[in-house]
Amino acid sequence: MTDTIAPPVAAARLVDGTAAPRGGTQNPPDAAGALDGPALGHRLAATAHALHGLGIRAGDRVLVQGDNSIDYVVTLLALMRLDTSLVPLDHRLSAADAAAAARQARARWLVTAADRTTGFPGIPDHRIVHYPHLAPVPPPPPSSVSASASASALAPLAPGADPLDAWFRRPDALVLWSSGTTGRPKGIVKPGHAVLDNSLRTIRAMGYRADDVLAPLLPFSHQYGLSVILLWWLARCTLLVTPYQRLDAAVGQAAAHGATAVDAAPSTYHSLLGVVRRRPEVRAGLAGVRVWGVGGAPLPAPLAESFRTTMGRPLLDGYGLTELGNVALATPDSPHGCGHPLPGIRLRVLRPDGTVAAPGELGGIEVRSPGLMAGYLREDGSLSPVDPAAWYPTADLGSVDADGTVRVAGRNQAVHRLGFTLYPESLERRAEACGRPVKVLAVEDQRRGSALHFVVADPEGGAPLTWRRRLAEHLAEYEQPNAVHVVDHFPLTANGKPDTRALRAQLGLGS
Repeated sequence: MTDTIAPPVAAARLVDGTAAPRGGTQNPPDAAGALDGPALGHRLAATAHALHGLGIRAGDRVLVQGDNSIDYVVTLLALMRLDTSLVPLDHRLSAADAAAAARQARARWLVTAADRTTGFPGIPDHRIVHYPHLAPVPPPPPSSVSASASASALAPLAPGADPLDAWFRRPDALVLWSSGTTGRPKGIVKPGHAVLDNSLRTIRAMGYRADDVLAPLLPFSHQYGLSVILLWWLARCTLLVTPYQRLDAAVGQAAAHGATAVDAAPSTYHSLLGVVRRRPEVRAGLAGVRVWGVGGAPLPAPLAESFRTTMGRPLLDGYGLTELGNVALATPDSPHGCGHPLPGIRLRVLRPDGTVAAPGELGGIEVRSPGLMAGYLREDGSLSPVDPAAWYPTADLGSVDADGTVRVAGRNQAVHRLGFTLYPESLERRAEACGRPVKVLAVEDQRRGSALHFVVADPEGGAPLTWRRRLAEHLAEYEQPNAVHVVDHFPLTANGKPDTRALRAQLGLGS
């Protein structure tokens, strides 16, 4: 056989929402920029053929760098079609950090949206590819395909086969990076079967359907955003690519295109409520959203309550890690806490002495999951494997209610003060009952063991003494702050998490 074009992608639809919709939110959106069925299948095959023509082969490790766009999604899928090992990198990463990631991952190629096509450390110039110019390349005529190409990753697929089947069997399908909020980011190697397994469990738990319109307000280069791409692909529904960094426009696009599922970090939802209050017509346009997913950072209780009051639906919190994928998810039918562990995933909470915690008791979370990573990258790029049959210690602090509902307080980072063992992120969850987001930063203190600095995000600039009094109502005597700081907002990492290191630097509290 000589035909290299994959069968059309049944039902899956990709929509470019990065331009303003015509006619506002009350009229049907313009169909330009949409790819579905045969058009999407041919665009994917053409991009894969172009990348293959440049020399990219199965097993090559490829850095992918760029902001959200249709070209990004198509190129990512095309590289999966070619059975490469993918290393998504945030396009805002510094040149030094990007080069360090490339070196540690032993990357052979860089596929990028940037104008730069030369001078990336460690990657020869002829292996730096500007991806947006590749997608429009037409599929090659059958007569032009060589026998060697037909035997490659571009060979025709069996009827009903998924173009990503080989990639889902790859032992190093993805190399992702931890957030780095508590230290240097780690390279995490994910096998394709773990990615596929976790995606399918998530689809079943959340009830995603072919008529869903997913509108993520997340960077695709991070675990959460990338997972939405895979959910879309496997559920064969519609993915709306939004200008997520321009929230007014992104929310308008979600309303105009009839979004049914939105995913974002807590900080984004805080801003989204401001958009809805300024533009009531957008709220009406979002009435069809049945899944408001939130993750990437602990969900503050005041935000959860404010969102439910304003939007009439709850934020559905989730618990997951890059190392494991999704672990537990709140669903429309079970919206409390982080919901229940996904079917087939086991979660337990342990006391410091290793015994199992009682229902509702805080402790360290451990997980067993088929979605577990293969291991971490060592400095030299080799793999430090993990035991797939062992309990994975997440370093997170949480509890499980008597009914199985998972609740996550944050990182399991105990500090000791005046003879008491305290957990800063657990204190944050209770302190947020004051009505504002709170961060608790521990600073070493020779006399006390640790001093606790409470930081309140208050754009109205309330006095620290006022906030100290409000915080005191929600804390035990031995938990009271040593100091209270007030800031307009917390600095954020690229994926929307509060940046603890930047906040410490801002307040002069050291690392």
